[in-house]
Amino acid sequence: MLVPVLLFLLGLLLLIKGGDWFVDGATGIARRFHIPEIIVGATVVSIGTTLPEVMVSSASAVKGAGGIAYGNAIGSVICNTALIAALTVAVKPGKVDRKSLKTPVIFFFASAAFYLFNAYAFGRFDRWAGIVLLAVFLVYMIVTVRQGLSGKDLPAEEPADEEVEPARKKPLWQEILLLVVGAALIAVGADLLVDNGTIIAEKLGVPQSVIALTFVALGTSLPELVTAITSLAKGHGALSLGNIVGANLFNLVLVSGMAVTLSPFALPDGKTVAGINASLVVDAPVMLGVMLILTVPALIRGKMARWQGILLLTIYAAFCVFQFAL
Repeated sequence: MLVPVLLFLLGLLLLIKGGDWFVDGATGIARRFHIPEIIVGATVVSIGTTLPEVMVSSASAVKGAGGIAYGNAIGSVICNTALIAALTVAVKPGKVDRKSLKTPVIFFFASAAFYLFNAYAFGRFDRWAGIVLLAVFLVYMIVTVRQGLSGKDLPAEEPADEEVEPARKKPLWQEILLLVVGAALIAVGADLLVDNGTIIAEKLGVPQSVIALTFVALGTSLPELVTAITSLAKGHGALSLGNIVGANLFNLVLVSGMAVTLSPFALPDGKTVAGINASLVVDAPVMLGVMLILTVPALIRGKMARWQGILLLTIYAAFCVFQFAL
């Protein structure tokens, strides 16, 4: 038991340092090329912080544990939104550029509709569905990068302090190195956390179905948590929100798309509510609900409110109680 605990702590340290370097590299590149931070957060940062989910879900699907792949994707979206984003919003709500946020939000709900159509209509995910999800991922990347490079309908970045910026500016190769090494540390750290955290959970008697939706989802979402906290501390709120929304989209189109393409799987049927698969009556509706609470007010009002964070945290607590109590 001592070795898994030590490896768990090592993974946490790697995540913290990796998140710090990753944010520094991403924001440095954003400033250099005058790309809005929310675009960087919704693409490069989101891919880096979603790597643990990709690895865990793909490996689970190939090994025949489709339930873990499915639960990890759904659970990570819920965790990212109702815990990670909720914490940042509850602590420091801020303004949101509606035009920049609109694209990832539209892609998310369109992808969620397709994803859940497969779950409700067929009760399984076939390879063609995985290919469609990966295609959506590619289209989103193309659209978002073109928006960022063209600068159309996107907010202008505030000019940097001319006296301070030159002294702080790093060479491009250093910023890229920070980005790459940070992503690597995040991936390795999350892998250590998930593997050893799962061992610890199993020794404590936590059911496998609960581990997938809560513990594994939380473990693979720790990069988003570290990045969000680091971004908030460094004053990059737009990067944090863009990362959360982008990571949620990637959990559906990249993480699930890769897992389903490699090895199609059926909807897990371990837990039921009134004779109906719990995933269909609890997990999926909660996923959609928390994303609506996070994004709709922001798109309407152009800013976040503290009540959103508090409500989302309450929902996440209730969701975890449901998973462990039933």
